Amino acid sequence: MLIETGRVVAVDPDGLWVETIRQSTCGTCAAQKGCGHALLNRISDGKRGYIRVLPGDRETGECRIDDQVRISIPAEVILRGSLVVYILPLACMLAGAAAAVGLVPGSQDVLAALGAALGFGVGFALVRWHAWRHRDDRSLQPTLVEILCPLKAPVTVA
Repeated sequence: MLIETGRVVAVDPDGLWVETIRQSTCGTCAAQKGCGHALLNRISDGKRGYIRVLPGDRETGECRIDDQVRISIPAEVILRGSLVVYILPLACMLAGAAAAVGLVPGSQDVLAALGAALGFGVGFALVRWHAWRHRDDRSLQPTLVEILCPLKAPVTVA
């Protein structure tokens, strides 16, 4: 289970929008120079991400804007999602190149390039379709674990 802390920026009837700050442990990793995550973190250091979070066992009315919350997502969801996002387009690209060369007569280099581009596009379309199909799957969505620092009620002076 991966746990992240964030700040509530919006409350919907069926979920919350939580702002998180991308953090990295790249300073302690031995593979700093050859890691894509380290490069992305250097480019967008301090960037904020917005995540739609399901309330879990709580009601959305318990949270207010600017509350500090802790959210979680199962580690296997991250792993499966990474496989879909990275492997599916590459597999489609290779299949498209092989199919174009094997099925269509002509210059093999040009056909391989066109087939690879078409397959890559199909792979991205399949990733998009997968995301759309599972958009309401509660087992794949981040959920609220706890409210760390609820917003205090305004003080009224009588």
